[in-house]
Amino acid sequence: MTLRHMSLAVVIGILVSLPAAVSAAPNIVLPRPGQVGIGVQGQFGMLAKSGDLGERFSNGPGLGIRLRYRLRYERAIGLSFEAHQLDSRVVGVAGDTTLRSLKLIMSGVEIYQLFGTRDRTTRMLSVGVGLAQSSAELNSDETIYPDDGLYVSAGAGLERFFFRSWAYDLSTRYFAIFQHGKTNHDFQAQLGLIFYASY
Repeated sequence: MTLRHMSLAVVIGILVSLPAAVSAAPNIVLPRPGQVGIGVQGQFGMLAKSGDLGERFSNGPGLGIRLRYRLRYERAIGLSFEAHQLDSRVVGVAGDTTLRSLKLIMSGVEIYQLFGTRDRTTRMLSVGVGLAQSSAELNSDETIYPDDGLYVSAGAGLERFFFRSWAYDLSTRYFAIFQHGKTNHDFQAQLGLIFYASY
């Protein structure tokens, strides 16, 4: 199953669960400080036409996995692991050495400021930093590995709880990816589910 299909499956799963979520509202159990959330998000992103990556690649789907640890004072810290697949801006023919697609693997740490943690809808702002690893496929089916880079990110989003400690996780993020002395600008819209484990 490709990254594109997995992202689509996550979004379809969320849409299918919407009717059941409406009737489950009274069973909400909001997370407390010390609880860990485990989330999966389908996403779609695009690179601005600047930097080494942005000049060659445009947009595509992705899949993200997030661990979010709730702290006191409406804060949280988290780990994020994302895979973005971006299509080439240049169309080539089969068998040539034109770049066909790029896969970005982003691994990092995020810090969140939360708002409204006693309501069903928690709003949040985030900043993050991490490592961006890339691999590119050629039309000849070969894979090349450009140099890794670092990134910083900023985002905004919300969690909407619908059943016990399950919530919809909707967010947008901006990534500044530093590679070969240039800055690439990646914009992502993300939708998924997050579950807070209780103990």
